[in-house]
Amino acid sequence: MAKVAIVTDSNSGITQKQGKELGIFVLPMPFFIDGKMFLEDITLTQEQFYEKLGGDSDISTSQPSPGDVMELWEKVLKEYDEIVCIPMSSGLSTTCFTAISIANEYKGRVQVVDNQRISVTQAQSVYDAMKLRDEGMSAAQIREILEREKMQASIYITVDTLKYLKKGGRITPAAAAIGTVLNLKPVLQIQGEKLDAFAKARGWKSAKKIMLNAIEKDLDTRFAGVKDDMVLGMAYTCSREAAQEWKQEIMERFPGYDIIEGPLSLSVACHIGPGSMAVTCMKRV
Repeated sequence: MAKVAIVTDSNSGITQKQGKELGIFVLPMPFFIDGKMFLEDITLTQEQFYEKLGGDSDISTSQPSPGDVMELWEKVLKEYDEIVCIPMSSGLSTTCFTAISIANEYKGRVQVVDNQRISVTQAQSVYDAMKLRDEGMSAAQIREILEREKMQASIYITVDTLKYLKKGGRITPAAAAIGTVLNLKPVLQIQGEKLDAFAKARGWKSAKKIMLNAIEKDLDTRFAGVKDDMVLGMAYTCSREAAQEWKQEIMERFPGYDIIEGPLSLSVACHIGPGSMAVTCMKRV
């Protein structure tokens, strides 16, 4: 039986420390801050990132260079026969397509999963891959299953400030100004490869209710036949105290479900800013 390694990137929210504990490999995502490159969770902590973001530093996301990707894969393949690589959604970054093109040079030993996940939904794919590997499946079989199940997930996000959506060109300056005055909280949705507007709420209480209602509807309709296999997730760019309050609200609304939690990846945080909250549901394979 082939010895299979699991590789993901830091957009999964899995830290370097957690990766070592799980026995997987986490490729750090690069960022440019005021012209200088940083690596997530290597030379850039969450706290440092938000300090720079709050200070209006010029921050842009990037992707690992092909050389960095290959260096990690070569290192891993000295110990393992095959790799299952689970990068962030191809709809949100070119990282996945780059990995797929590089993998062609490895004659099937590296299987790149394009299952359109990010943050805690991407982390769940990592846990699913670990389970399938431990059941004796090959890298190719694991990729096939994860890609087949890729649409079995929903993410809803609300933001605390419209500043970063305006900065990224997702809303106009006029809409941002009006929204700020009216205390509007847009609720965004990730289904597969797209980040789209879902609803507008007046204030946090309304935004949270909209997100929880959306998850409930998904569980009762889209995922009605697999409700027992669903896992919930919560992610955030807010304080840990506010995040725990949000988790408690989710647990009270949906008792009996397992919940995966973690900070939203910095790639997402760049575009939505601090203070944001997300709730997800995804099917365990």
